[in-house]
Amino acid sequence: MPQYSMLQDADIEPLGQSVFAVLEKVGILCQNRELLEALAERGAVVDFAEERATFPEPMSISLLDQIPAETPSSTDDRENRFVAPSLPGLGTQIAQFYYDYGSGQRRSGNRADFIELIKLGSVLHPEDPVGHALLLTDVPPMMEPLEAAMLLAEYAIDPSPAFAWNVRQVDYLAEMGEILGRSDWFAWGAICFAHPLRFDRDVADKLVRRAQSGYATGLTAMPVAGVSTPLPIPGFIAVAAAEIFATWLAVRALNPATPLSGSIWGGSMDMKTGAVSYSSFDAMSYSFALAEFLRKWTGIDLPVGGGEYCDAKEPGYFAAQEKAYKSMTIAAFTGHHPGIGQGMLDEGKVLCPVQLLLERELSTGVQLFARTIEVSPQTICLDSIIDVGFGLEKNYLATDETLYNYRQHLWCPELADRSGWNGAETDAAVLQRLDYRVHSLIDSYEKPDVDPDKLNGMRAVVERARRELQTQRVS
Repeated sequence: MPQYSMLQDADIEPLGQSVFAVLEKVGILCQNRELLEALAERGAVVDFAEERATFPEPMSISLLDQIPAETPSSTDDRENRFVAPSLPGLGTQIAQFYYDYGSGQRRSGNRADFIELIKLGSVLHPEDPVGHALLLTDVPPMMEPLEAAMLLAEYAIDPSPAFAWNVRQVDYLAEMGEILGRSDWFAWGAICFAHPLRFDRDVADKLVRRAQSGYATGLTAMPVAGVSTPLPIPGFIAVAAAEIFATWLAVRALNPATPLSGSIWGGSMDMKTGAVSYSSFDAMSYSFALAEFLRKWTGIDLPVGGGEYCDAKEPGYFAAQEKAYKSMTIAAFTGHHPGIGQGMLDEGKVLCPVQLLLERELSTGVQLFARTIEVSPQTICLDSIIDVGFGLEKNYLATDETLYNYRQHLWCPELADRSGWNGAETDAAVLQRLDYRVHSLIDSYEKPDVDPDKLNGMRAVVERARRELQTQRVS
């Protein structure tokens, strides 16, 4: 798709030189000796006592020269056709809070609410798996992914793997998956370190194992302008791009064959309130500039974080339209239209089922942009055009083509009101219908027949992990 640009071609070289300078003069802090040793072997200057690595410019240039040879051509053979985002569902959101619209409660994620979400997802999209949608705050943190995996195995029709935030959880989850009959049944999730330029122990440990496994690896960058980077966009790019590039240097030091990946979620702060936004106009401008620079400098096209991170705190049309506008703006500046959202509010911290259903309804409308237009005598409808003429005695609303084909050609949401926002009462009425549908779907859920021996075997792994992990020091 065509996309807007924020940088001039002449800007790329000085920005690239600034990235080299940050890597050479500041470098990274890294709390993993294996990674530091690998970087030292590849030419980095490492102070093991200070857990610091800096990167001489030739080392960075070597990787920069290597990337274009392994990056697929960006030539678009789709003739700029729109690629429709998939419908939102209950995947690996991992929201910290659950918003119960019926009771008006916003509560910390817990087992009971997660089970309800698994039931909802299993009925709402049985063709797609249900994942680790909610953080379980009522279990010990190190055990949380294992407890979530246990619930997914027991209640989901098609269970996705749980998100392993700590590398010590991976082997237990993989073992549980083998018992269930699923290989590598764990999700690596995002690699996010402490900005600026700090790999803490948990993140570095996971980066090492993920890169060594050969799984595409990079940084999920969430820098905040004026907080973890300079405020001007060029300074933001210098630091944020250095973080991403340092992650790639680390990946290739560990495994030269590992594909490079990542994503960009630039943030900005409201100086009046101190709140950080990943969807405001200024926040998105930082993300777009960084993505454009990396694309032109390295050839790697990193996605900008999608609509699910919005500022809205309450469910409804305002939240959905805020997400839709963000997604459309991302498409304008990157050429890729992300999904509208996944039912999340308050910058990804809250998951609200009624918001999820509303966004699914709106997403069916977005998908219309990707439809193939069939030009034929039947679709041109010339006979009807001649028959209706000037519309003085007949109209197209009364034709057979309209009667038989309107669902195919028009956006017909089942529960949402497509006539536009008409005040808080209308909004509330739609949300009440959606809330009723949420509970109706959950009530229609039928628990899958899972082999009890498999579940007992998985529970034994969880109990062993409980003894072993909780006696270890949590980093």
